[in-house]
Amino acid sequence: MPIAKEPTLTLNPGAAKGPSVAAGGTWQVHALAQGKTMATITALIKTLKADNIKWDLTAIDSMDHIGAQLLWNAWGKTRPADLQLAPGQEEFFNRLETTGKLELPRARAQRLTWVMKLGFAMLLFFQHLAAFVRLIGQVTLDLGRFLRAPMRGPWKEISANIFHAGFQALGITALVGFLIGVVFSYLSAQQLRNFGGDIFLVNLLGMSIIRELGPLLAAILVAGRSGSSITAQLGVMRVTEELDAMLVMGISHGFRLIMPKVLALAIAMPLLVIWTDTIALLGGMVSAKVELNLSPQYFALKLPEAVPLANYMIGLGKGMVFGILIALVSCHFGLRIKPNTESLGRGTTTSVVTAITAVILADAVFAILFSGVGF
Repeated sequence: MPIAKEPTLTLNPGAAKGPSVAAGGTWQVHALAQGKTMATITALIKTLKADNIKWDLTAIDSMDHIGAQLLWNAWGKTRPADLQLAPGQEEFFNRLETTGKLELPRARAQRLTWVMKLGFAMLLFFQHLAAFVRLIGQVTLDLGRFLRAPMRGPWKEISANIFHAGFQALGITALVGFLIGVVFSYLSAQQLRNFGGDIFLVNLLGMSIIRELGPLLAAILVAGRSGSSITAQLGVMRVTEELDAMLVMGISHGFRLIMPKVLALAIAMPLLVIWTDTIALLGGMVSAKVELNLSPQYFALKLPEAVPLANYMIGLGKGMVFGILIALVSCHFGLRIKPNTESLGRGTTTSVVTAITAVILADAVFAILFSGVGF
């Protein structure tokens, strides 16, 4: 490989036909990047402002687009009137001339005002609401068909969904429930000790976990775990055209895909609520023993007196409603996914967020409707 010569610019101000500049050496990127060569060449070029300067590039032994662009910028992106080039250099400057100035398209003015954006958002909301109501109606019709001929129902699908949404969620719900019970019991014990109300820790833990925290915690975990799985499953079936193939074969989406998931979560969620309540209370019991020295026997004997049965039934009812909501929301967004991966990711995210929001709203409705029950 030939050794690169340092690029040079030689100014001859006293030439017979006016000032001239002769360039020599290697005008390629690896030569220009050595040491302070680029800074020196740039500083010298800035001093050459006369329009009648003659440029002689015949002494340049090799040139690339970077060197040609450097000279082109020095000329104000216009070829000098008196320019001498070596063979092969003409191609570089012809390309630079034909390229011209880069003109970016003007940014389009935003024509949508905030009122119009709000209107579009409301229209989209009502579209989702109408589709969700149609989905509820379809599930109701499928349930009627299932009750009329239970032997021909999708029992395998229901069993599989109970296994995936219920049994496989026991581990994560137990872990989170136990930790929540420990933390809640520990913080409550610190406050109750200040007022001498240690014995009321059982009342506080029992009411809060069985009536509120247990169902809500299980629902949020299932929405994030099983809800996203349902949406992604239906979305992938849309991408791979399995849903269209089912319609061609005369298989109903609602009867074989949606209704089994709704029934499975309606059955599995109350069982998960019982499991989560039990593990959370065990965590609270351990924390109460360590923090307040309350024996497990006292905790177990006091709990039925502190929590009326109505609170337990409310918690189970919440679990069933939350499970149905999670299944319906997940299926709704899964069926609306378009056959591309971007829509699949966005739909799954929206499904989880909407399901958790719906669960919290339903919990608030339960709190208002049953505000006078169980106390």
